[in-house]
Amino acid sequence: MVQHVCPTDDRIQAGTVGVPTSEVDEMTVDAQRKTARDMWHLLEPIHAVTYFSEEVTAAYKSIGLKGFWQGYFASRVAPMGPVGGEVCSAVFYNFQPEMVQRALPAAWHAASPQAVLAARYESLQPVLAAMFGDDETIAEAAHLATLAIEGCALDGRALFAGHASLPPPDDAVLRLWWAATLLREHRGDGHVAALLASGVDGLEAHVLAVGTGRVPKELMQTARSWSDEEWTAAERRLEVRGLVGPEGLTTSGAELRERVEDITDDLAVEPWHRLGDERTARLSSLLQPLRERVLATGRIPFFNPIGLPIGDPG
Repeated sequence: MVQHVCPTDDRIQAGTVGVPTSEVDEMTVDAQRKTARDMWHLLEPIHAVTYFSEEVTAAYKSIGLKGFWQGYFASRVAPMGPVGGEVCSAVFYNFQPEMVQRALPAAWHAASPQAVLAARYESLQPVLAAMFGDDETIAEAAHLATLAIEGCALDGRALFAGHASLPPPDDAVLRLWWAATLLREHRGDGHVAALLASGVDGLEAHVLAVGTGRVPKELMQTARSWSDEEWTAAERRLEVRGLVGPEGLTTSGAELRERVEDITDDLAVEPWHRLGDERTARLSSLLQPLRERVLATGRIPFFNPIGLPIGDPG
């Protein structure tokens, strides 16, 4: 289990979250946001391999889970224990609830959370090891990413807290994946908070994303199992608020979506302040070739429902 720092009273509340006042002059708000977003771009492909690897899906099937989605929901939520679909829907936020409830708690009748996590690790390690190759920097990258996690407070981060309760794997490849997973779930918890505070529900978030033109409606709607009726109702809700129109996002809609992304970045700066500029830059340089090797395999499709962009960060 990683030890976490607690927020102190010297954290500023304007512009960014979790930044000591003494550091405000050293880094602009835009630079902090860029660092948080760039590090997500680098880490997310390493985490996301688990969703696009047949080996992992086969491992879930071997322990009794049925279909892709039982494995997906059970493996992501397993650190929180054998929770039901309602809890999973709450922390994941953007999946059609009945879709989640078809997978949970049924998955726990086939395999325990511990068995699901073991299958995930055992199947994923050789996949990532083959992608990374014999790279002596993996252990260093895993160490730095683990240090960054120590800067993440648990408060209000349910999914992150569940994963943070797990011991770091001894294997360097898995430790890097584990750290990447914690950092993305930490960011994801913050993103949910930003959406909730902005009055945007999970389906509306998808409609706004589609409105940017960066991801097809068919992909997002199908991947998250929302019906045509549900999607249309969400469009109407956003239209009433002046956020979408016939051509996609309105000016107000684009501004709202950008504000949500900014808040998400603000809520994700803590680990990089903890790590510091020099070590963050070092981790970035170590992750870049690993990210490229993952993407070069073609396992992660573009477009994808995760929202992972094409091209280099920044």
